[in-house]
This record gives sequence, structure tokens and C-alpha cells, in this order.
Amino acid sequence: MYKFEVYKDKAGEFRFRFRASNGEIMFGSEGYKAKASALHAIESIKAHAPGAALEDQTTATA
Repeated sequence: MYKFEVYKDKAGEFRFRFRASNGEIMFGSEGYKAKASALHAIESIKAHAPGAALEDQTTATA
């Protein structure tokens, strides 16, 4: 099961990470001063990510 985990870093900021069903961390967030801000970012990802486009910036255009 995929899941978001919210935690506090060493600096006392709230962060979250996203884990795949095999437990591997797929990505992590920046630090947030307020837990509510981290939770809001998670909700924003949930709402907007299903339609996210892929932009491959490694291909040459010349």
C-alpha cells in the first residue's frame, strides 16, 4: 500500500515522504514550519497529481 508519512526533522520542521507498497521511499518534501502546511501539501498532491504531465528535460531539441 502506498502511503504518506509525516514526521519532524532534526531542525524541528515538518516533512513528509511517500512510500511505495514495498516500503521504498519514492520522494520526500521540503520542510514546513507548520504541520498543517505539510498536510495541505499532501492533499494538493493527491488532488492534482493524477493528471500530471511528464516533461523530459533530458532530450535534445537541437
